[in-house]
Amino acid sequence: MNTELLDRAIVFAVHAHAGTERRGKGFPYIVHPLEAVEIVATMTADQELLAAAALHDVIEDTSVTKEELEQAFGERIASLVAAESDTFESGVSEEDSWHDRKRAAIERLAAVSHEAKMVALGDKLSNMRAIARDHACQGDALWQIFHVKNKSDHEWHYRGLADSLRELEDTFAFREFQRLIDQVFAQ
Repeated sequence: MNTELLDRAIVFAVHAHAGTERRGKGFPYIVHPLEAVEIVATMTADQELLAAAALHDVIEDTSVTKEELEQAFGERIASLVAAESDTFESGVSEEDSWHDRKRAAIERLAAVSHEAKMVALGDKLSNMRAIARDHACQGDALWQIFHVKNKSDHEWHYRGLADSLRELEDTFAFREFQRLIDQVFAQ
């Protein structure tokens, strides 16, 4: 198996996220994109999709631009990453823009290609796994580490994401995602 593209993407992501920590976790940020790669690998062996999973947060969370990503990895990977990236409005805080950004993400992901949905599911399932682990230990105190602290807002967001990604419902990854949503947000 030729993994040169994925290897380059992982190294690029390691450098782009260097020195950053996963919010409230105490470990390097890169662990999250690597988990996303593992999740996407359960759905496909397509090296470009795996590379996009490794790179999925570089546009949203680092100074890397879509153009730089396209130059380094090509249009397909850059477009897959861009489809997964929130856009931030200048001068508006993350907290104030949260609902609009999450609504836009739910709508955007409903309309993207099957392949882009796989990359997104890698990210969202990784996030949901972390939430489920933290919720099991901390209960509802967990929500205090987020910009938006209301559990029901997070439930709306994750259930909306599940609806947008339902095209993947025949995958183990989607079934795990849905199960963890139902577990964390049980009534």
